[in-house]
Amino acid sequence: MIAIIKYNAGNVNSVQNALDRLNVSSMVTDNFDLIQKADKVIFPGVGEASSTMKILKEKGLDRLIPTLKQPVLGICLGMQLMCKNNEEGNTIGMGIFDINVNKFPSQNIVPHMGWNTISELQSPIFSGIEEENDVYFVHSFYCELSKNTTSVCNYILPFSASLQKDNFYAMQFHPEKSGRVGSRLLENFLKL
Repeated sequence: MIAIIKYNAGNVNSVQNALDRLNVSSMVTDNFDLIQKADKVIFPGVGEASSTMKILKEKGLDRLIPTLKQPVLGICLGMQLMCKNNEEGNTIGMGIFDINVNKFPSQNIVPHMGWNTISELQSPIFSGIEEENDVYFVHSFYCELSKNTTSVCNYILPFSASLQKDNFYAMQFHPEKSGRVGSRLLENFLKL
């Protein structure tokens, strides 16, 4: 069973719909036992970092998520909250990735919204996906490049389009909105 973490994230339904299209059953839950027993966990996210982190703390999910042993996929804000610090609301994240999340420097062309190219693919999650494919982004803050970077996108500056550390995978872009490439990424995650 695939658990999608429930915490008022804006893209839960689109993630569940993407899994439905792959004929994969999932449940949206904040129940600790169900999340811990799930085969895979997806941590989606659309919203503002500090208010979202507050909800996670109220539910205790900020303590649960870093302890999970099965493959975990953070998406968009989910990825950012798995990092150490976030400039949005001066938010302290879960610290799974020792990376800062910063605001893009230009106010005129933010948010980064729409299709953009990813390159330097370095994870099994990209199996069968060629360099220079486009995926769908919507974000105003970005994760720095680091040793955990598994793909890079360039928008104003180069940033981590995806991350991996141990059983934790994360994508700044939305695989559930990224067409064929996004479907393949979700399939690859489900096969881990």
